[in-house]
Amino acid sequence: MRRRKFITLLGGAAAWPLSARAQQSQQMHRVGVLMNFTATQPDGQAAVAAFVQGLRQLGWNEGENLRIDIRWNAGDAGLAQIYAAQLIELMPDVILTMSTVNLTAIQQATSIVPVVFVQVNDPVAQGFVASARRPGGNITGFTAYEFSIGGKWLNLLKEVAPGLERAAVMFNPETAPYWKFFMTVIEGAASSLGVQAIAVPGRATANIEPALASFARQSNGGLILLGDSFSVLRYSLIADLAVHFRLPSIGQQPNYAKNGGLLEYSDTTELVDQCRRAATSVDRILKGEKPGDLPVQPPTKLELIANMKTAKALGVTVPTSMQLLADEVIE
Repeated sequence: MRRRKFITLLGGAAAWPLSARAQQSQQMHRVGVLMNFTATQPDGQAAVAAFVQGLRQLGWNEGENLRIDIRWNAGDAGLAQIYAAQLIELMPDVILTMSTVNLTAIQQATSIVPVVFVQVNDPVAQGFVASARRPGGNITGFTAYEFSIGGKWLNLLKEVAPGLERAAVMFNPETAPYWKFFMTVIEGAASSLGVQAIAVPGRATANIEPALASFARQSNGGLILLGDSFSVLRYSLIADLAVHFRLPSIGQQPNYAKNGGLLEYSDTTELVDQCRRAATSVDRILKGEKPGDLPVQPPTKLELIANMKTAKALGVTVPTSMQLLADEVIE
């Protein structure tokens, strides 16, 4: 009995190191995520879910070989800096971040930790990467727009409102630090169209209505809404006010037209898709590739959406040619 018990114990002792070695081979990696939404926003939840699902399909499972730390800055530039510092302190193997504001905060916090971004406008022009083909450094990702799209927004607005003489470009300078790039392009297009482009910055919800009311005192105005996180979180309010002040408007980001805006020209379905694709970039980095060797990828599709109900309320006509080109027409 003693000999049998000794053999059994010996067998268990021999097996334990093998089990321990198997567990150790499943090294726990850590991924930080900094999102530009509130934690309860459906768009943000869908984006994170797509990212996690993408990682799972590549063999990365939370609690087994991966830990994911998520922060939501709700479009607040100050919170972005705080959360960026928190994530770096956790010593992640890679960070996924969304928006220019969040990427700026992460870039200021580290030049070493690999970073994959989504929904960042023209990262080359903004100086985040050396080139799209070969980013260099510790950053790569998925771009939202090149700034040249600003001219397209104004042209679309002019088609719907041929009498347009003035275009307000609304944004929060804290969450749209790139606004001057867009303004340069929009002003160039405005000059050729006989339109005056006017920057309308605002840093608080309380600023929005007075700013639009002041702009609308003169006739033949329109509104271009940049897609910074401050504006995105207030799309319904801005769309309602644009109708109230009779300003034909176009928005940069998803769901503006569905929230009552007149026109939307954006990468409507891109965020979820980019987060899903970002999982592949994170996987490659976790397996040893350098972010600076992974090309920055452009959006796969831009969509035009027109809200006919809003057009009727504003008394403008969406040309048949535009309706035929639109990806969606909301009746």
